Amino acid sequence: MEEVEVVVAHDERATLRVGDVFLKVDADRARTDVEVEAMAMAPIPTPEVLWRQPPVLALAAVRGTALGRLGEPSPASPAAWAAVGAAVRTLHDAPLPPWPGRSPDEIAARLDVECEWLVANGVLPIDLVTRNRHIAEAALRPWTPVFTHGDLQITHVFVDGDEVTGVIDWSEASRGDALFDLATLTLGHEEHLADVVAGYGTDVDLDVIRAWWSWRSLTAARWLVEHGFDPSAPGCEFDVLRSRM
Repeated sequence: MEEVEVVVAHDERATLRVGDVFLKVDADRARTDVEVEAMAMAPIPTPEVLWRQPPVLALAAVRGTALGRLGEPSPASPAAWAAVGAAVRTLHDAPLPPWPGRSPDEIAARLDVECEWLVANGVLPIDLVTRNRHIAEAALRPWTPVFTHGDLQITHVFVDGDEVTGVIDWSEASRGDALFDLATLTLGHEEHLADVVAGYGTDVDLDVIRAWWSWRSLTAARWLVEHGFDPSAPGCEFDVLRSRM
């Protein structure tokens, strides 16, 4: 009998693995709707949808291994990181999804709220929050929307050798800023930024990518803490913020 592996579980959603099948349980049907439609539209490798019976979505496992994990050295080669950059460019060049993403004003408002929470609760020193908030503001400029994954963490990208075999977890996909995807992908792995940009194949504003590193690390902290994750672990979000000082 195959074992049931709990991949991730918190009060919003859970993912289980049974053999080569992933079962995603999400009470928010809208998130699952976005995930299924985004995977159908994306011009890059995605998991096969085996069946869907809300609130459960069954997906086939993708071949290969994750590009890496935040806080740990990536086992993937520079060529694999470049291949991921090329895949992301293919996604960004695709037709836009029909649903909108967040506006710069919404993103700025979230930054305000989360920075206030970090300071009010003594989670981080005020000078660290203030410095990174100033850096993050460079991301809050007009951009031309592209088809973005929206949560392109390295654990969501799978490679086999130098080949991209699958990108998972599309529930945050939307129209958005291309540099946000590139920043999420390279968060905590700045040493691979040049590889990704080389594969992406066009000039990008590195200061804006760094701004998104600060924005994501500041705005993710409360959710991570409240859902049992540790942004203060070595190499994770708080170290990313300290590296900007």
